[in-house]
Amino acid sequence: MPKAIVVHAIGGPQNLRYEKIPEARPKTGEVCVRNLAIGLNYIDIYYRTGIYKAPSLPFVPGQEASGIIEEIGDAVADFKVGDRVAYATQPLGAYAETSVLPADKLIRLPEAVDFPVAAAMMLKGMTARYLLRQAIAISLGDTILFHAAAGGVGRIACQWAHYLGATVIGTAGSDEKTEIARENGCDYAINYRREDFVQKVREITAGKGVRAVYDSVGKDTFTGSLECLQPRGLLVSFGQSSGVVPPFDILQLSVKGSLFLTRPVLNAYVSTPEELQESANDLFDVVLSGAVEIAINQIYPLAEAS
Repeated sequence: MPKAIVVHAIGGPQNLRYEKIPEARPKTGEVCVRNLAIGLNYIDIYYRTGIYKAPSLPFVPGQEASGIIEEIGDAVADFKVGDRVAYATQPLGAYAETSVLPADKLIRLPEAVDFPVAAAMMLKGMTARYLLRQAIAISLGDTILFHAAAGGVGRIACQWAHYLGATVIGTAGSDEKTEIARENGCDYAINYRREDFVQKVREITAGKGVRAVYDSVGKDTFTGSLECLQPRGLLVSFGQSSGVVPPFDILQLSVKGSLFLTRPVLNAYVSTPEELQESANDLFDVVLSGAVEIAINQIYPLAEAS
């Protein structure tokens, strides 16, 4: 029987248990992947703590991994046993030695991308892609603000935005992290614990504000993020690491300059195999060209996921 990390009750990291699970066989349209590297993402914490509701309890967390196809079910034509693949979308279940999932959720992995790099970049990288290319199309001359610029998504997105020709302002919670942000594409880096990021953004932009703010912090930064936008600017709220954003009066959007607000998720941007492959191809292009470098900060055995 394969082993996995299983969550039996919502709560802290101590609720991540390493145990055997029943062996699953692929059904029609499914494949079984031997996971060789598994990605860690903040969304995993949302499911563990109940901010996002898992389909049922117990459940195996994780959405991102890379590995080798071990078995295929009926009606799978695009893949074969032994193919190198990666995945980064629903269903949950990546924190396991093997995962069974629909074949149309798989991405064929280029030979030049090794398994740990793939597991570190697919979910975060495709998130960066929809943030910069689809939620709003960032291009040469735009100025953006990216919170948590030294985080997993932030490092990739800020490099990518810099590559696209944008002026990138990043925030982080320490001087060490602001230096990381500068090394990963930020033209300006603000330590929001020591500086008023709204005031700094206004200074940097000569009072104009930015075209887009990317905010995965949530409660602590939401109001300030709106203040940083230029008229008709867009706030992309894509996470809540500091807590859920409380309800607010949408009239603020008109008062502050006909602002736009979106709360996107990756699955909505890769809902078809064609969209998924297009997103992955764009990510592979910027990584293999050297425009975006993928950092792997730590590696743990599956048993030590907590």
